[in-house]
Amino acid sequence: MGLEGSGDAWFELQNRVASSASPSLLSSGSSALHPQTGLGRGASAGSDYSNSADGSLDSDDADVARHHHADDIDDLRASRKSLPRHSRMRTGHHSSGDDTASSGHNSRASSVASFQLYTPDEENAVVRKFDRRLVLFLSLCYMLSFLDRSNIGNARIAGMEEDLQTSPPRDEWYEWSLSSFYISYIAFEWMALLWRLIPAHIYVSAVILSWGIIASLQAIATSYPILIFLRTLLGIGEAAFTGVPFYLSFFYKRHELAYRTAMFISAAPLATTFASSLAWLILKVGEAGPIAPWRLLFLAEGFPSVIVATLAWSIIPDTPGSASYLTPRERKVARLRLRHAKSSETKSHGASPQSGFKARELFAVFVDYTAWIMAFMFFLTNMAYASLPVFLPTIIREMGFTALEAQAFSAPPYLVSFISVYVTAWLSDRSQSRAGYVIFHALCSAAGYAVLALAQPLSLGHTARYLAVYPAAMGFFNVVVLTIAWTVNNQQSESRRGGGFALLQVIGQCGPIVGTRLYPKKDGPFFEPGMRACAAAMLGVAVLALALRIVLAWQNRKLAADQDEATEYVALETFESEADGLVASLDREANLQRDRSREVFRYML
Repeated sequence: MGLEGSGDAWFELQNRVASSASPSLLSSGSSALHPQTGLGRGASAGSDYSNSADGSLDSDDADVARHHHADDIDDLRASRKSLPRHSRMRTGHHSSGDDTASSGHNSRASSVASFQLYTPDEENAVVRKFDRRLVLFLSLCYMLSFLDRSNIGNARIAGMEEDLQTSPPRDEWYEWSLSSFYISYIAFEWMALLWRLIPAHIYVSAVILSWGIIASLQAIATSYPILIFLRTLLGIGEAAFTGVPFYLSFFYKRHELAYRTAMFISAAPLATTFASSLAWLILKVGEAGPIAPWRLLFLAEGFPSVIVATLAWSIIPDTPGSASYLTPRERKVARLRLRHAKSSETKSHGASPQSGFKARELFAVFVDYTAWIMAFMFFLTNMAYASLPVFLPTIIREMGFTALEAQAFSAPPYLVSFISVYVTAWLSDRSQSRAGYVIFHALCSAAGYAVLALAQPLSLGHTARYLAVYPAAMGFFNVVVLTIAWTVNNQQSESRRGGGFALLQVIGQCGPIVGTRLYPKKDGPFFEPGMRACAAAMLGVAVLALALRIVLAWQNRKLAADQDEATEYVALETFESEADGLVASLDREANLQRDRSREVFRYML
């Protein structure tokens, strides 16, 4: 039979099998692939799944496929073998999302086998919708959160210190207003686990509403003790929101998580840019107004959170399959695309695939030394990450600039950091690597702080000192993003991810308690002790990241050796597995090789 004749017979046979397998499949607009183009006319034939939790076929469809079409499936395979090799390659070749990521290329063609669950185009469409609707909205929420916690630095040089000072005055009041936030913030980090226990749309709405009201009430504080009390409550409200990267792991695959975490965390430098620019504008407008500029600042930046809380109720989905902005088929794709990755993790480590937390797995994190290394890396990074935003306006003013100039010059370093975070996260996801980028940015940040620490001995001018702020800020913002993603990536089950993230936050958020006390007034205008401490901390992060990479590489070699000893692959596939999953192994060797690479969890380096 010639090429065209073989192709037509193959195409007709695919249509016969696909159309007879289940009427419900045809109702979704499914079709087989044309042998010459490799493109389906609609969704793939085996893509209409039930809404059950595990995403399996409707039982009636599975029975029909098992008992009535085994001969057609065998004929389908035999017919494909009769095709010329290059025609088979066009017809049967397809790439999964994971294969695409590992090769560094994004496949946009719907070149899938006739029984594939969904096409790459469908999966990409779902991911883009989550990016636009879910991640960007969470980024907006985090921007408001970071704005409400860090604008106290702008308020300080806008007259807050003079208005709230007690009699007799105490210099440490401001440091306590910063520390009080982080004390409660750390004490309630365990609330990150509630993302899995409370419906997300209820949880997020309540959390944002609480911190929005408290942040706005800072505008009516009459003394530092009252402000400290409000900042303590603000820390509780914002601690409940720190579990967003853990929540995003319900929607994205491992190799997709760093970029989405970057989209979320990059709202912090954007918020700082916005805060500095807005503070400058409010100072200009409020000079002749009836309300003190710093009070207006707290009110203007706090109340928008109350409005956003009402929107969160309808925008935040509880699960990938419940997003209101997805079509019914997209909801199935959103759920099923994560199914294989999760099942391979649970098979590799004996974890339960069921939802909820398993106490044994949750507490196993506390004896995992790699989780502790991550937590201490986060602690050191947060010393710099939490201190610079609240002290940068003061540091710049001490360089010799006016208060208005200090507000304006505080913005550009964070705008540059915002861009660099996106670029670094994209590169990190593309290469599926974390350690190298963490080490590079930690060293850049350490170098920036070292220049600031040596400014007085080297008699550096204002320009050199100001430029050194850029690598310092860019470095720690990137390290924060990558450390969070790295932690979530390297826990093998949902329970361990929750426990690992909680440990990261509890230990890591102790860093700001130290960081907020690094720049007392008496150390101005160069603040050498604080700069030296931050430089040493970021250098320590680089050393720990290098050590962690060595340890994880050793563990991967051990896992690979265990797999080689314990696993024996069988090339024969049963019809039941095809009917249950509807993933035709038309390119059997390629699919088998792909599945081999996924059977055992590997740590991301």
